Amino acid sequence: MSGEQRRIALLHPGQMGASVAADLIANGHSVGWCAEDRSESTRRRATEAGLTTYPDARTLLAHSDIVFSVCPPAAATELAAAVAPHAEDKIYVDANAVSPTTAEAVANIIRAAGAQYVDGGIIGPPATKAGTTRIYLSGEAASTIAALFQNSALEAVCLGTAETAASALKVCFAAWTKGSSALLLNVAALAHRLGQYDALMAEWQQSLPTLQDQLHRDAERNAPKSWRFVAEMEEIAKTFSAAGLNEGFHQGAADVYQRLAGFRDSDDAPQLDNVLRALLQSDKTP
Repeated sequence: MSGEQRRIALLHPGQMGASVAADLIANGHSVGWCAEDRSESTRRRATEAGLTTYPDARTLLAHSDIVFSVCPPAAATELAAAVAPHAEDKIYVDANAVSPTTAEAVANIIRAAGAQYVDGGIIGPPATKAGTTRIYLSGEAASTIAALFQNSALEAVCLGTAETAASALKVCFAAWTKGSSALLLNVAALAHRLGQYDALMAEWQQSLPTLQDQLHRDAERNAPKSWRFVAEMEEIAKTFSAAGLNEGFHQGAADVYQRLAGFRDSDDAPQLDNVLRALLQSDKTP
């Protein structure tokens, strides 16, 4: 066990959220979730991770002193508003891929409810083994949250007390990783449309030999999650715009991922040909 046992509410146990919960539970903390209106796959993940099930959000929050929000970025503000009436005297950790502007809006909602806000940004895959994934934390209570993960598979890194520092770092990281993935897939689709796909692959093999493998990996790994990346790209575009920089790159990336939303939660890794076909079938040209 890592320090004092804390009672934690996890909203909601997707693949990443369930892994965060499992790490907290492994450190001796009690983690609960609300099963109301959740899918069978979510219920299964929660059970496998060892979460305690509560019948509704009000009961869950009444039995918690820390709340972790790990949800698609488009839902972050709405979820904070739903939790706020029950959040007084709690610590609310928003570990979602949102812009600093959205993080600030969430913080305002949480503080107005009489709770403490901690900004979080998770980088890496679901944390099932040490050395792969980090949760960056910022805010006045960031060190309190970091202590929950001491010696767990999820490495907690404090960025100080700046309210939205963790979201800012997450935006910068994902702007490249997920943004460049969208660009690579779009380039391959363009080569198909122009009849130069085989020639491009041959040239890449000579001049940029790692790109073909990356193209296949990006199609297999990112297409099933692309529905979640749409809002994340929009949040990134918002951040570039607020900084006086060009937001068009990531608005375009959002469009790429929207075209791939049909692969949502695919059980099998999509083949590259099918991913490129989906991009071309969604083409907006006449």
